[in-house]
Amino acid sequence: MIAPIKVILVDDHAIVRAGFRMLLATDDAIEVIGEAERGESACQLYFETSADLMVLDLSMPGIGGLETIRRICNRDSKAKILVFSVHDEKVYIDRAMSAGAKGYITKHAHPEVLIAAIKKIAGGEVYIEPGLFKEEALFSDKFETSNEDYKVIIDAFSPREFDVFLLLAKGLTSHKIADELCLGYKTIANYGTQIRNKLKVSSVAELAHIALVLGVMKN
Repeated sequence: MIAPIKVILVDDHAIVRAGFRMLLATDDAIEVIGEAERGESACQLYFETSADLMVLDLSMPGIGGLETIRRICNRDSKAKILVFSVHDEKVYIDRAMSAGAKGYITKHAHPEVLIAAIKKIAGGEVYIEPGLFKEEALFSDKFETSNEDYKVIIDAFSPREFDVFLLLAKGLTSHKIADELCLGYKTIANYGTQIRNKLKVSSVAELAHIALVLGVMKN
């Protein structure tokens, strides 16, 4: 008998993890061997177990999903991580895959897509949910040079800077972002200053405009 694929589920919502577990329990080829609700514990669990694959959300408190991927893949270049996120924007996919993820699907996908993705990645393949990439390129020639400059700057953001940038662009205050990411208010304020300085803007409206124009955030 072929051994089942050993999976770790990482999501900060217990009810979501419970749903994942119930779904995966319907397939004898997959076995959930652990759960985590934040990146720090996910990293620890990964290296303490013999998991074959991790199913990971990007939006979590603490170090966040992107940094979790980076830390695990830096220590284990063969790590197999599948991102399962509400975000379907190309920039999220690009950053997740660049950090080391082997697959990306959205939480809007049919349940069978999750099972198929796990099996593909466990078998050594890369899997991205069909239809996520739009026909037109995200950054086509129609964008102005200034917007291309913004793209270069944002691509160079650290995972935490990127998280803070998105939350600021969505209109959250530094206090709310601090609560969301489980970081100190001064730390978030410093990130905000760094981000605005790098992009050479002074207002949340300008950050939102950049995020919308580059496709990082939807209307």
